[in-house]
Amino acid sequence: MSARLPNVAGVLGLVLLVGWAGSDLYRSSLLVTMLTYALIALGMYVPFVLAGSLSLSYSAYAATGAYAVAIGTAHAGWPLWLGMLVAPPVAAIIAVVLGAATMRLSGFYLGAVTLLFAEAFIQLLGNLGVTGGPSGIVGLPLLTFGGWEPSPQQTVLMAVVLTGVLALALDRLRRSPWGVVIRASREVPIAVDTAGVSVSVLNLVALGAGAAIASLGGALFTTYVGAVNPETFSVNVIFLAVFMPLIGGIGNPWGAVLGAAIVVHLTLNVDSLASSGTLLVSLSVLVILVLFPRGVLGFAGTAARGGTTLLTTVTKRGART
Repeated sequence: MSARLPNVAGVLGLVLLVGWAGSDLYRSSLLVTMLTYALIALGMYVPFVLAGSLSLSYSAYAATGAYAVAIGTAHAGWPLWLGMLVAPPVAAIIAVVLGAATMRLSGFYLGAVTLLFAEAFIQLLGNLGVTGGPSGIVGLPLLTFGGWEPSPQQTVLMAVVLTGVLALALDRLRRSPWGVVIRASREVPIAVDTAGVSVSVLNLVALGAGAAIASLGGALFTTYVGAVNPETFSVNVIFLAVFMPLIGGIGNPWGAVLGAAIVVHLTLNVDSLASSGTLLVSLSVLVILVLFPRGVLGFAGTAARGGTTLLTTVTKRGART
């Protein structure tokens, strides 16, 4: 039951967020922003937490998803949902190619190269005619499926379901044999290679999967807002994507979702903190890393186990007396 508790709590939390947003357009936009960051953070979770590969190109992957939707709709006449289907494989290909090119790098050098790639990619998007240059692409049509046009609330609900399903799938993957192998490749790569499993291939698969998930975040944002420009996915997105799992807890994919909710709440939803939200997020990460290295979920799990142990001890002593 303890292994399922984060999943139950995560699903319940998403349901409560849907109820909180309701038909309020401002709250719905906040929820979409949170889900966008949650998807990007879930994408970061796969290579960064599971495989131990520090790629800082996630603003590029999110932008790939956003522009796949925008370009496909504005120039090719695609429906928005088709762009959302095209985005993940395109982002995965970019990630695998970049991963193969940087295979021999690690640590600081890998982080620096992938960060520079992301910045160059965003600059490129701002200088191409097909992307609308620095102004981006605006005026995209509403999301439709054949003759059905979902309301903003229905679109938000579909985004919530997508995020929840991906978090559940990643948690299942984390505990699967493949998840055990990829986590082992992070800790003891030589042993995994000796067992006949290529660590390099595992890392490339993790990078591709993470990029595909992150692209869905960008695609979701563009679909809901109806516009995109290069500034939408600045370098700040990368650091937030790293911070969110650390704040929420790296022991479970739901930590990325929780971290996204906390960050969006602090930076956008609390008026008194609007001017210092980013500073507060940075300080929160510092405090959590020092006091609660496993994040909010890790601390909550430890506290729950401690409370259960204490309750069991008290019950046993009461029974003896």
